[in-house]
Amino acid sequence: MQKVLYVGLDVHKVSISVTVAEDGREGAVNFIGAVPNTPAALSKLSKRLPKDGHRLEFCYEAGFCGYVIYRQLNTLGNGCTVAATSMIPRKPGERIKTDRRDSQKLAILHRSGDLTRVWVPDEGHEAMRDLIRARIDASMHLMRARQQLLAFLLRHGRAYDTGKHWTQRHRSWLAGQTFDQPAHQIVFQDYLEAVLTPLERRDQLVGRISAIAADWTMGPLVEALRALRGLDCHSACNIGSDAILVQLRLFCTD
Repeated sequence: MQKVLYVGLDVHKVSISVTVAEDGREGAVNFIGAVPNTPAALSKLSKRLPKDGHRLEFCYEAGFCGYVIYRQLNTLGNGCTVAATSMIPRKPGERIKTDRRDSQKLAILHRSGDLTRVWVPDEGHEAMRDLIRARIDASMHLMRARQQLLAFLLRHGRAYDTGKHWTQRHRSWLAGQTFDQPAHQIVFQDYLEAVLTPLERRDQLVGRISAIAADWTMGPLVEALRALRGLDCHSACNIGSDAILVQLRLFCTD
């Protein structure tokens, strides 16, 4: 039976701390050191670590580095687990954290089977997620810009109290606002432009999401969700991008 080397990776922006745990409960645990967080360094590491025909099983915590490392290691023929950070066992009073300790802990927990694996999306699904996140970011920028504009108007006694904000009537009211002080007029125009720019950006992203959704792997699920009252296309895509629903869909298909 082929033996396994369990490799714990503590991933950072520029470096990766590496620990190798040998197979078996009493297997040696060795800290290899830190390598650059680059594809070339990872490729070199995966070629250097195997000994006596051992199979490599890597693991690292899910985080800001995404799944690039996972995909590269799989392409090189190695196993890789992306561990759910919130599900990693922690001892009471365990407060001291270093890169070395973190990588050792990951390697040992991976060897004992105590890591909870997260679902890793394919590249197409991840790309759609990023597009959905971009729309959410644009919506957040739009909300903040609107708040700043309304706060500026309120400071100068310009309160709109004849209906809801951001309707066509409200926009006509905004277009008619003028200020005696040139500096105030400049500020008002700047705040107004700050609202219009993310609004246009958000609407463009919504259109692109709708255009791509039909060819997305989760397209049938999105169409089914849109049958629910109050769910438009981008909201259905937002729900459909959730990994839990993806796993449920795959389970039901099987």
